[in-house]
Amino acid sequence: MIDTRLSGQTVLVTGGSSGIGAAISRAFAAQGARVAIHYLAQEDPAPEGSEWAHLTPPPEESEKLATELGHGSFTVGADLSEPGGTARLIREVTERAGALNVLINNAAHCESPDTVDTLTHASMERHYRVNAVAPAVLIAEAARLHRGDAPLSVVNISTDSARAFPRQIGYGTSKGALEALTRSTALELAPRGIRVNAVAPGPVQTGWMDADLLRRAEQIVPMGRVGAPEDIADAVVYLASHQARWVTGQVLQVAGGHAL
Repeated sequence: MIDTRLSGQTVLVTGGSSGIGAAISRAFAAQGARVAIHYLAQEDPAPEGSEWAHLTPPPEESEKLATELGHGSFTVGADLSEPGGTARLIREVTERAGALNVLINNAAHCESPDTVDTLTHASMERHYRVNAVAPAVLIAEAARLHRGDAPLSVVNISTDSARAFPRQIGYGTSKGALEALTRSTALELAPRGIRVNAVAPGPVQTGWMDADLLRRAEQIVPMGRVGAPEDIADAVVYLASHQARWVTGQVLQVAGGHAL
């Protein structure tokens, strides 16, 4: 890409201080963007018999990353599972930065076990609140505050197995809902100049795969390797950039041929 036209723009990355989120934050900063790094300040412990399968880094990691990125980047804490958390997050970012140009819905809830046998109303609600409801409200709040003369692009982070994700029922189906949300909001917001797309990563090594799992994952990816966070970040930057100015409502699978 010659000119992404992202320099000076404000980018909000939910869950933006670790794993894929941190790579996305760094990729936008490399384009000269100001990054608002969202973090979860405190998380309730997992219920008995379950464990959280996602990362929740301490706030100081977000602060350290914001300093590293420069360009006026800053951190903002919010609990996306709370009904009021999403609206407060958008308001704080716009109050501090003036306008929001790019929204990356990357934060996700994932717990284990997540099978039909262990499914409960509470476990499904936990997944959907963060993975589907929060992105929907964030998009709506950003759209309401959008000024027609400023660019606004949304990129949602799904998974390449959203169509069928056995043994991760809550996680997989909530990501399927996120992809449906991508298409619906893209159609509704297109006349207002707002683009909405999604990236669906395949297996990405962010530290959660041990050596045995890594070998098995490499065997099922046609390109012979698992993804790196930067593989996903590059695709996200493209979809948010001027080069993708006529692209909306798309789910871009970035998975080395996995789950085609």
